[in-house]
Amino acid sequence: MATNIRALLNSEELARVTRKNDLRAAGIVLSDWSMVIGLFALAAAFPNPVTILFTVLLLGGRQMAFGVLVHETGHQSFFTSRRANDFVATWLSGYWVFSDKDAYMKGHLMHHKDCGTVDDPDLKNFDAYPVSRTGFKRKVLRDITGKIGWRRVVSIGRSFYRFNQLKPGLRKMLVGGVICNTTLFLALYLAGSPGLYALWVIAFMTSHMLITRVRQVAEHAAVPDHLDTDIRLNTRTLYINWLEALLVAPHGLNFHLEHHLMASVPIYRLKELHHILLDKGYYDGIEFPEGYLGLLRKVTYGT
Repeated sequence: MATNIRALLNSEELARVTRKNDLRAAGIVLSDWSMVIGLFALAAAFPNPVTILFTVLLLGGRQMAFGVLVHETGHQSFFTSRRANDFVATWLSGYWVFSDKDAYMKGHLMHHKDCGTVDDPDLKNFDAYPVSRTGFKRKVLRDITGKIGWRRVVSIGRSFYRFNQLKPGLRKMLVGGVICNTTLFLALYLAGSPGLYALWVIAFMTSHMLITRVRQVAEHAAVPDHLDTDIRLNTRTLYINWLEALLVAPHGLNFHLEHHLMASVPIYRLKELHHILLDKGYYDGIEFPEGYLGLLRKVTYGT
């Protein structure tokens, strides 16, 4: 089965799904930051275990959303301006979670190029699936207890010890990360709630790590054939509800098959591309699972 879809789209469809919209892109950035600010305001106004847990869970989702912004701007498929893409990728998303767009895209573009082969650099994230439910529960436990997240924090800390040995882009990211996180702490301090900064770090170490794992599983784990170069067989799109979109897959992240088919399509147009291809019969015989819980049951076995 062919995976080059450009021949299936007429000129109007191709132009429509690849058209960038600065207002929509800006709205996505604004919505992410509005939610982050709102969550801290909620935790400050109602400092109880329920709101704290709620805040940590949703902050992890917004940190994932920041990762989405880094991804989209890295593909230059978000804003029409390269300068706007780069600014959002750094000072409005990536630096806040110590993510460097250029370093990320180096591996990510290899993932696009080699997906469906043994050379895929992301293969380690999903090659073993399906896995036992017991084994998966252990992975989840390591995520929610911060064990995996702590390794990431330690890795960031160690980078400062070898700062002068790093590439200029990584050094800039580390400095930017310190500036952004210090700014967050100072803003919370001036608002009278400096201790709430801990929620940002806890979310990064726990809910964000779990959400990242679930996303990786959803995109490529236990697909029909992850070592087939046909993208319809090695990548998955998932149908989700609004709550799952809020917690796990912000901004249409669940339409991952469409992203691999045509990475130049902005994330806010992937759903439209999905329905165009459905109508053309391109997905005949392809299954689109519904919901993350059902998918996780499918990619695990046993008890």
